Amino acid sequence: MKLPSTRKELIRQLREKYPCQYRMYLKFEDVRIELQTNSEPLLEELQDYFGQFNSDPADSDIIITAHQAPEPRLDYEYILKEPDSGKKVFKEEYEDFPDGRIVRKRITGMIFVFGGSQNLAIGPCTRNPNQVINFINNRYIDWQLRRGCILGHAAAVTFNGRGLAIAGNSGMGKSTLALHVVSMGASFVSNDRLLVEKTGEKLTMHGVAKLPRINPGTALNNPFLKDIVPEKDMILFEHYSKEDLWDLEHKYDVFIDKCFGEDRFKLNAPMDGLLILNWKRGNGSPKLKRLDVEKRSASLSAFIKSPGLFYFPEKGKPEADLSLQNYKEFLSRCDVFEIEGGLDFERATDICLDYLSSKKVPALK
Repeated sequence: MKLPSTRKELIRQLREKYPCQYRMYLKFEDVRIELQTNSEPLLEELQDYFGQFNSDPADSDIIITAHQAPEPRLDYEYILKEPDSGKKVFKEEYEDFPDGRIVRKRITGMIFVFGGSQNLAIGPCTRNPNQVINFINNRYIDWQLRRGCILGHAAAVTFNGRGLAIAGNSGMGKSTLALHVVSMGASFVSNDRLLVEKTGEKLTMHGVAKLPRINPGTALNNPFLKDIVPEKDMILFEHYSKEDLWDLEHKYDVFIDKCFGEDRFKLNAPMDGLLILNWKRGNGSPKLKRLDVEKRSASLSAFIKSPGLFYFPEKGKPEADLSLQNYKEFLSRCDVFEIEGGLDFERATDICLDYLSSKKVPALK
């Protein structure tokens, strides 16, 4: 196959070669996505994963085709993407077209072609369903960034008509704390990526339909989550210390509706506050303080998130403003506070619930 020089032509050729006969429809707030695939097992896995966000057929804003196929040999002159901070492995490479981008996953051989409303994933999809899931969610993130949102590295919860984002560097326990708050009656909004929009003088946050992935320590210390650990794993983990369980890289998906009840995963809520976790295990008692975003810009690095390779600005249209100054301007419209000192999920859960139940930033005693 002659290598096309445009996204549109490449997608057309691949869709002709690997036609799709199965369809599903998703609705993320007011954004409608149609997914087509040639793999029934992939379709069933995606329908199960997205759960409550499955929708009836309708005109779609975004169309994605996912083609189960041998690893494609599309020998473009790819550019290597530098590994993320602290990583050494080159996992992705890309080539830009005038109307879009192609990204190749170097480890799995999966290829993704995107830009505008027409998008495609091809390769061993059934072996890599999480990469297809991430691609679907990335197209939604791209959609919201085009509308003027900023992207945050945060989990989020909502309760009593109010919303709280929870940020922190990897390993700080964003998802664990969010799930503790949900176990006390709140609803889940997002796990690790959060879109934030200005609405008048306030903020609205838009979640991403990505299930939390938690370690055994999180699961076994929350009664709502214990059932997600298979019995064979429970036997394996019973001799582990609490500290060892927290450090395990073994992960489980948390299906929010199955663990906490129906309609507990909401993708839209006010964003009244942002809590930044900057604590450590064995570092004394936790300390809560209000944060001045102008004076403590460095603390915002835990919240600021680059959209990476899967954001491709449309030609002739303004790019998303992801500058530090724009983040500051956004966050000036909500409360921002930080927890330092020792890690204590029980006390932090109380703080979050107190805040969501009132309009005051509580103080630790």
